[in-house]
Amino acid sequence: MTMMQWFIFFLVIQVIHFLGTWKLYVKAGRKPWEAIVPVYNAVILMKIINRPWWWTILLFIPIINLIMFPVVWVETIRSFGRNSTTDTWLAILTLGFYIYYINYAVDVNYIEDRSLKPRTATGEWVSSILFAVVAATLVHTYFMQPYVIPTSSLEKTLLVGDFLFVSKFHYGARTPMTTVAFPMVHDTIPVIKTKSYLKKPQLPYFRLPGLQKIKRNDIVVFSWPADTVEQFFVKTNKRIRKPIDKKSNYVKRCVGVPGDSLSIVDGYVHINGQRTVLPDRAKPQFSYTVESKGQLTPRYMYERYGVTGPFGQVQPGVFYFQSLTEEAASQLEDNPNVVSVKRNIEPLGNSKLATSVYPQSKGFPWNQDQFGPIYIPEEGKTVELNLEVLPLYKKIIVEYEGHTLDVKGNQILVDGQPTSTYTFQQDYYWMMGDNRHASEDSRYWGYVPADHIVGKPVFIWFSYDTNASGPFWNKVRWERVFTTVGGEGKPKSYLIYFLIIVALWYGYSKFRKRKKSA
Repeated sequence: MTMMQWFIFFLVIQVIHFLGTWKLYVKAGRKPWEAIVPVYNAVILMKIINRPWWWTILLFIPIINLIMFPVVWVETIRSFGRNSTTDTWLAILTLGFYIYYINYAVDVNYIEDRSLKPRTATGEWVSSILFAVVAATLVHTYFMQPYVIPTSSLEKTLLVGDFLFVSKFHYGARTPMTTVAFPMVHDTIPVIKTKSYLKKPQLPYFRLPGLQKIKRNDIVVFSWPADTVEQFFVKTNKRIRKPIDKKSNYVKRCVGVPGDSLSIVDGYVHINGQRTVLPDRAKPQFSYTVESKGQLTPRYMYERYGVTGPFGQVQPGVFYFQSLTEEAASQLEDNPNVVSVKRNIEPLGNSKLATSVYPQSKGFPWNQDQFGPIYIPEEGKTVELNLEVLPLYKKIIVEYEGHTLDVKGNQILVDGQPTSTYTFQQDYYWMMGDNRHASEDSRYWGYVPADHIVGKPVFIWFSYDTNASGPFWNKVRWERVFTTVGGEGKPKSYLIYFLIIVALWYGYSKFRKRKKSA
């Protein structure tokens, strides 16, 4: 829906509210006109039902308002003496239109000083659950979101089994675009495995001001632009188009920011012609072919060199390793049972994979190790548009910025108008995994639009290694629990400090309780 359509919808809601409540406003000692003034009518309604004025704000927050509207409907009828279970269900099941019946057909009296305490244990329980969900949804949407690392694309920096907190406020929280959705879940409702949202209506993209901009080499969580899978990690032939904020979340390193010229040479990222320097915690990995005089077992390679990715025997004495750091490869060369260690590099223009990488065009014979140069679009910047470069920007023009695109002979038409240039409407980023030969990233599906950015991983609160042996506590990576994602040097765990604070708080609470009892 456009902004004008949303404005008209908002005015219609005000009229519906006025027609269904103006007599109740009068019985509560207010003026009839107070029921139709946008926003003000909600503030007055909060006074009528004896609830705080800031509930009005919750009515305008997508997803949270889906919880708050039924609550307000029920609170309204109870303020006029309709307290039965039947009344409650009628208010909810009729989507609030039961209030019309009370407004016009029933002689009710306003209860000014009604008790706000639920009359039953069930009511108390439901009330607590509702507002716990509201609070958690607020935090989840605008401040911090939990996230678990599902793949090894950022291995060595973020490990499979790391549980993260992702900050929404660093880059600015993206307000929900999908207005009707189950709270605190993504695209699928757990257990019943059904879609958690309705595609329409959609709000326009909007992002709150952030503390910082995305910097080159930041680790970023974003909505996967190419996502058409029904459920993440569930293989199915069914493909669906999702709203932006319901696409699967990915985490990668942002190696290219708006305005950069990016290329990949022999697997190494170059920005503006210079090989990029990664943070010291980043450990890029590549695939290697290793010739050995002995057997290299998975357990030995994991315990000795930290190898977790797929590997196997190519032929007698020759092994393939998909994920080795250069440091581990150097150490492996010193192994007396190893004859040679060779990093696998795909040569330019000599690959069966040439058309599998972005932009999937024969005019760009690139591969995962030899790529570009490619321009990372910046909002407001204009580029020349011709048939040669069109494959690079076609997805941006059509899918991300919503224009029509046609080619007639040598002429390019955008929205039906001939053009030889194009001006970008938003920023774009280039995201890649450190595990260069085991990462599905921008090399395969292209740019990440600014409206797909979710947040910044800031904290690892738990980490679990499924490859470790022994009981549960042996599989916990204790050295990673309560560590920061960013920073320099070896990550430092703050778990002990957290436990000390918890112990002190517990002791202080017990002391206060005893003192109060005395």
